[in-house]
This record gives sequence, C-alpha cells and structure tokens, in this order.
Amino acid sequence: QNTLAVCFSVGYSVVALNHVIDFKEKKQEINKPVSPSELFPSLPIVQGTSKRIKVLTRLTLIVSDPSHCNLLRSTSANIRLYDIIAVFPKTEKLFHIACTTLDVDLVCINVTEKLPFYFRRPPVNMAIDRGIHFELLYTPAIKDSTLRRYTISNAISLMQICKGKNIVISSAAERPLELRGPYDVANLGLLFGLSEGEAKAAVSTNCRATMLHGETRKSACGVVYTLKKPRKAEEEETVPACKKAKTQA
Repeated sequence: QNTLAVCFSVGYSVVALNHVIDFKEKKQEINKPVSPSELFPSLPIVQGTSKRIKVLTRLTLIVSDPSHCNLLRSTSANIRLYDIIAVFPKTEKLFHIACTTLDVDLVCINVTEKLPFYFRRPPVNMAIDRGIHFELLYTPAIKDSTLRRYTISNAISLMQICKGKNIVISSAAERPLELRGPYDVANLGLLFGLSEGEAKAAVSTNCRATMLHGETRKSACGVVYTLKKPRKAEEEETVPACKKAKTQA
C-alpha cells in the first residue's frame, strides 16, 4: 500500500503488480492473479486529473530450460487473466525463442550480472516487428555500484542492436524508497544509451504500447486505440485554401 501511494505521489497513472514464477527453484503452478480491488479497496486519484490510478496484473516467467516455454505455448486459462506477460530468458537460445516464437509482451534483460551471450540483430529485429518490448530495470542501478556497472553495460549492448526501439524502463521496486519519478527515470535512460526522446518514450508511449499489445494478445484480433487530433486555429479553418495560398504568395 505504501509503495503504491508513492507511485501516485510521483506522477504515475498506471502501475502493474508483478507475479514472478521461477521454475528452477521448485515446481510452481500459474494461479489466477489477485484482483487489485481485493488489495486496494479504494484507489486514489491521479494528481492533476479526475481519474483513479489503474492497476494492472503482470506475470513474469523466469525460464532456464526450453521445456519451461511450453507453458506459454499452451492456451492456459490462467495466463489469459493477466494483463501483461513477460519472460526472463537465461540463455541465448531461450532469448532467441522468446523473440521469435513466444506470445509474450515483454522480454526482460538481466541487469544484475554480466550477460552470458551477445545480442544478435535478427531475433531483436523480429521481436520489434512483432511488437514485443524489451524491459530494463533501474532499481539495481541505484542500489550498488557493481550492479550499476552491469546495468549500464548490458543496456548499452542492447541499444547497439535495437537502436533504442521498443525499450521499457521499469522499477521492480519492492519498497517505496526504490521508486523514482518518471522524469528521473527518463534521465537514467540517458545513461543507458537512449536519446532524450527515446528515454521519454521508455516511460510513457512504449509502456502504453505494451499494455495494448497485451490486450491484442487476449483478444486474438486487435485493439483500436483512438487519439484526439488537435484542432487547427480558427483563422485557418475560416480562410479557404485557395485564398490562403494567394495571401501567402
């Protein structure tokens, strides 16, 4: 509750509750996600708006063997209940499978240790074409200097291949002190090799695209996302195009 309250105060309007399953530790089953209404009876209102904050459910599978991916290939009823599906591949082969064949929304990049493989352009480009985003965590970078070095190094290696496309920067925070505001996270994106526009997209438009990709995955058809078009000035609307051309000439 305290962590969620900090999210409201620093300016976030949508958060995701992450359910992590690691098949390597023990045999775990995918259960139904806990409804946000059960955890938070009354959600606070986002600052500056009249809307309440939106809480999504996310499932992250840590896979270290190709057999673990079979669960994602099957049509599990519980998997469809999650808004976002993420996979954390531990090997190069699993990273290739996640980018090319798995029906997921996010591919998590390890930032706590040196990667055992190099990113290759074909699977990364295929993941971008499929609308899959790559997730980088910033919490390890603010905890320890060694983890910060691994985070920046692995992030730059990814940026050299994907050119800053389809990047999502998230926190994975378990305590309120580990959270940072959207503008602070965008500034951290500059250290990861992102440009200013790409860093802002990593905490805004790319996150929205990931959410919509999850909606598409559940509907199996597609999602229509409407956006208001800014109105032109009254002078431009009243003056005909032919007269406007003569006036400018």
